[in-house]
Amino acid sequence: MSKGEATRQAVLDRAAATASRIGLAGLTIGSLAADTGMSKSGLFAHFQSKESLQTQVLAYARELFSDQVVRPALAAPRGKARVRALFEHWVATGKEGGAGCLFVSASAEYDDQPGPIRDQLVRDHLDFADSVAQMFRTGISEGQFRPDADPDQFAHDLHGVMLGFFHAHRLLAESVAEARTRRAFENLLAAAK
Repeated sequence: MSKGEATRQAVLDRAAATASRIGLAGLTIGSLAADTGMSKSGLFAHFQSKESLQTQVLAYARELFSDQVVRPALAAPRGKARVRALFEHWVATGKEGGAGCLFVSASAEYDDQPGPIRDQLVRDHLDFADSVAQMFRTGISEGQFRPDADPDQFAHDLHGVMLGFFHAHRLLAESVAEARTRRAFENLLAAAK
């Protein structure tokens, strides 16, 4: 990796952390320059515009989320173990304030704002829902879930459970947030058996 690419990666890491805290809409080249101590012109050379910066931060967060949640789940055995690994890694990122938090906050920011950022968020969410549904489908083919179980409904319900977790853990700071989330997840699995 070149020095310029290493700098760009370090800036994206900082930008993703900042966007998780202040929101993607609040992330600008100027605010990032102040946060990193770099010049605006130096950052402009990397990103060219606020929209480009935000798009690249989303792409960076997507890769980070894949590295933290999706890829480790895919390394687990097919079926229920894989779905459980996905859940465990997703909970861990929620507790740490990782890339998953950025997607939750950005979704709330951009849900009714047409444009390229919203379009990318929609694609990212749909792709992830498809991945979850496919992991669940393998559980059906392995005989670990009911043959008539609906993988898309499972993906939807699991997403709802995780949104509840982010809300209860991050916003409300409920001490029982994780325990309730684990119970809800186990109920989803039990309903699919």
